[in-house]
Amino acid sequence: MHVSAQPYYVAKSPIHGLGVFAARFLEEGEFLGYYEGPQTMKDGTYVLWCEDEDGEFFGIDGKNDLRYLNHSPDPNAVFYGEELVALRGIEPGEEICFHYGEEWDDLQPEESEQESTREQGA
Repeated sequence: MHVSAQPYYVAKSPIHGLGVFAARFLEEGEFLGYYEGPQTMKDGTYVLWCEDEDGEFFGIDGKNDLRYLNHSPDPNAVFYGEELVALRGIEPGEEICFHYGEEWDDLQPEESEQESTREQGA
């Protein structure tokens, strides 16, 4: 049996834009890849914030396919630094998502606000 070296692929996401999907069954705890790109101190759409050994934060401006990971409040993957790891078994074709963080959650409109905006046609 041939096992794909790349455990994921990028495709259109029902969550938002493009997403990252499992190319095969991914085991709990399996290493999925590194978030790659230049270090930055500026925030941006594809910047992943990491903490170094001294407790200092730095950003990685994602340039590989993992920049298309979408948010989920019930994630199936997590970053440890710049390493993405499966939190549970992930089925082939299932979208791989991680939790963007509490700060991101705080910036999102409440569900009732979103419904109100939709009803107003905005």
